[in-house]
Amino acid sequence: MKYYFLTLFPEIFDTYFESGMMKKAKEKGIIEVEVINIRDFSGNKHLKVDDSPYGGGAGMVMAAPPIVAALKSIIEYEKIPVIFPTPSGIPFHQQDSQMLSRYEALIFICGHYEGIDQRVIDGYVNYQYSMGDYILTGGELPAVTIADATARHLDGFLGNCESLDEESFESDLLEYPQYTKPRQFEGIDVPEILLSGHHAQIKKWRHEQSLEKTKKMRPDLYQRYKNLKKA
Repeated sequence: MKYYFLTLFPEIFDTYFESGMMKKAKEKGIIEVEVINIRDFSGNKHLKVDDSPYGGGAGMVMAAPPIVAALKSIIEYEKIPVIFPTPSGIPFHQQDSQMLSRYEALIFICGHYEGIDQRVIDGYVNYQYSMGDYILTGGELPAVTIADATARHLDGFLGNCESLDEESFESDLLEYPQYTKPRQFEGIDVPEILLSGHHAQIKKWRHEQSLEKTKKMRPDLYQRYKNLKKA
């Protein structure tokens, strides 16, 4: 999988993709990352890429020409899905990360200010995703979040392929509680069932814990799970 990030702040991506599992994935050739500075395509000596909105209003809007020029600098960009993270998009879910992970490459347009010219969205964007009902200062963090979520589905990214199957949202349930050594901490013991070695009972306990956790923390997911079980 190759990730392209069109951004005004390329330095944001340096640390993240040179750390932890993302760095290992790059070293193994599982992922590639190319960061493209939209200002390099501004077409003016001041590297200006924004302007005031037609019709008036607060703030500035990122202009279409530099964004599209940056996009078209990517070889065969027409064959690659373009993602625009935006509060106006549809909520991003685990199922979306699974779907996107099937592509060989993804392009992210990272917006700033009051957004980007609508003509870029209408003419070039395939997917618009929101990470939640809140506003961020730019699209870089959501873009990295989506990249991380998709990378986890790629062959060889996770050391244990079973880890992905048991994670939250894979079955519309939140993940069960996890414990490790020491056996006792601040007077609290690890649940005895996890020490029993009885794998069937442990699996049953974990499922029950997932049900209770989902019911408490995400009643919407719990109801969806119940509805699917009835179907």
